[in-house]
Amino acid sequence: GSSSMKSDTVAETWAASYDSGYGEDALGTNGSEGALDNLPQGRKFIIRMDITAEAQELEPALQTVTDRLTALGGYVEDQYIYNGSLYSGRRYRNADLTLRVPADKLSELIATVKEVGNVVSSSRSTEDVTLQYVDTESRITALKTEQTRLLELMEQAETMSDLLEIESRLTEVRGELERYASQLKVLDNQIDYATVNLSLSEVTEYTPVVEKSRLEKIRDGFVSSVKGVGNLILDFISFVLMNIPYILLFGLIL
Repeated sequence: GSSSMKSDTVAETWAASYDSGYGEDALGTNGSEGALDNLPQGRKFIIRMDITAEAQELEPALQTVTDRLTALGGYVEDQYIYNGSLYSGRRYRNADLTLRVPADKLSELIATVKEVGNVVSSSRSTEDVTLQYVDTESRITALKTEQTRLLELMEQAETMSDLLEIESRLTEVRGELERYASQLKVLDNQIDYATVNLSLSEVTEYTPVVEKSRLEKIRDGFVSSVKGVGNLILDFISFVLMNIPYILLFGLIL
């Protein structure tokens, strides 16, 4: 009815202003890592980032990042830490975290991640939810207006059937109000707090992020091969030492 027409009109107005004033590049999906600096003012955005990084020591790096996150007013939404395998005598550890940080503090958190390790890759998406937000707000306003009117009609009801009909519609309106209010709270949380999916691995050497010359690639490839052979020998020695009881038992059986 009138609420639907009102929300559609508001949405069309926002769409017209967006089409006339902003292009896709203005959304900042390919811009700097600051969350709000390069985005149009007065609009609603959901910002998400995926970061793959390396650290030479996992625990101190994680502690620094989470401490900084807390100081910025954010929190850890999900966390998974793999402490590695002792099969070869060396640990291969990594952590996957979902971090929620105030959108205007995102660049500060990214700077901290860069300080504690090496960022191998990162990607960012910026979703404009202005139309959805305005539409939800307008529907809430319309439903509140209808609720007020229904309460007035309830006082004026002359028959039981009219009263029951009004109460039935009032229950529906209140249910819709709760649903839209819940949607608005979810949107507010997603808008106010950027989501950062951080994958942090413990390594002995950082992955190079600068393109190398052909000679450098040959040199580093040779060094890497030598180290690989050395690690293979160490892994074999570790395997033998850890399994001496089984080897001796098998020898006795033979």
